[in-house]
Amino acid sequence: MFHLGDYIYEYGPNEYVSATGNVRTHSSAEIMSLDDYRNRHAQYRSDANLKAAHAAFPWVVTWDDHEVENNYADKIPEKGQSVEAFIIRRAAAYQAYYEHMPLRKTSLPNGPDMRLYRNFTYGNLASFNVLDTRQYRSDQANGDGNKPQSPESLDPRRTLMGQEQESWLFNNLSTSKAHWNVLAQQIFFAQWNFGTSSAPVYSMDSWDGYPAQRQRVMDFVKGKNMNNLIVLTGDVHASWASNLHTDFNNPKSPIFGAEFVGTSITSGGNGADKRKDTDHILEQNPHIKFFNDYRGYVRCKVTPVQWQADYRVVPFVTEPGAAVSTRASYVYQKDQMGLKRVSASAVPQGLKISEQVEEDRFTAHTHAHNKQMGQIKEKVKQ
Repeated sequence: MFHLGDYIYEYGPNEYVSATGNVRTHSSAEIMSLDDYRNRHAQYRSDANLKAAHAAFPWVVTWDDHEVENNYADKIPEKGQSVEAFIIRRAAAYQAYYEHMPLRKTSLPNGPDMRLYRNFTYGNLASFNVLDTRQYRSDQANGDGNKPQSPESLDPRRTLMGQEQESWLFNNLSTSKAHWNVLAQQIFFAQWNFGTSSAPVYSMDSWDGYPAQRQRVMDFVKGKNMNNLIVLTGDVHASWASNLHTDFNNPKSPIFGAEFVGTSITSGGNGADKRKDTDHILEQNPHIKFFNDYRGYVRCKVTPVQWQADYRVVPFVTEPGAAVSTRASYVYQKDQMGLKRVSASAVPQGLKISEQVEEDRFTAHTHAHNKQMGQIKEKVKQ
């Protein structure tokens, strides 16, 4: 079991609210201290289904942002905090994360620092490089959000991984003898244009916000003539599948791998088969071959010659009893043909299309932050 970040959320009760309502309610205000983070982990671990999942499988984990705070970057907080206060908060969050996750001694925190990136091998079938794209990254460009590229975002000095982790990754890829080289990581890797071909818009928090960093990875992979890179991704509360091209703007360019983005278990509410903006996004990004907005997970079946991803989903999460089904299955076979859909089925009882769009997730986080700032102001008045 790979869990790719946002194991907990830091928000207080009903600060971040999905369109169909939240499945669970946090038991305390926004978490800040070590006791706060420990209690939040304990609340999540009290869930019977999560307990069963931990009992059923060995887990490989990495964090994203909400294990500390939404969209933090290195030692730069979201808004409304000093760097000094945030470093103390980050140290508390990292300590609680280490205490509650199945991690090696090499990940033992040292104050606000903790080495989480590491490698696992499954015989010669697959080499898993578990990344940390949060702790070492440059600040999000253009004030964060979904924006056009700019000189700031295109700055070649910008990093997601930091120099040490980047060198570590390239060394692992260079020496790997595995049939598959896997990046188990947090954020959308493939190009992901929400705008138009003439006026593109990209997420500044994803790899699109750090195009020079992504290009360094792609140039390395291209230089090694690799065609076996699989990227496993979380973060965005929806299912996606993409071909990874050496040039995302040229659909005929060589394919070096595939990205499988897993949806959330309950975050985002019930979801739908697609959203209001799905057709537009797929039209602007021909390398993206699949989208779905139900909750669920991705089940991977791997042989030396084929990687199959089954998108397992449920039609609703706001009440128990939903039947799980496979919405679609895709295979990647290292043959330059890219992703092939091998099965697809309708989801019984599921909503076919919603009025939601990709920007709604960012808007919900903004509303949550505004609620937090309003509560801080009220405390100051008192």
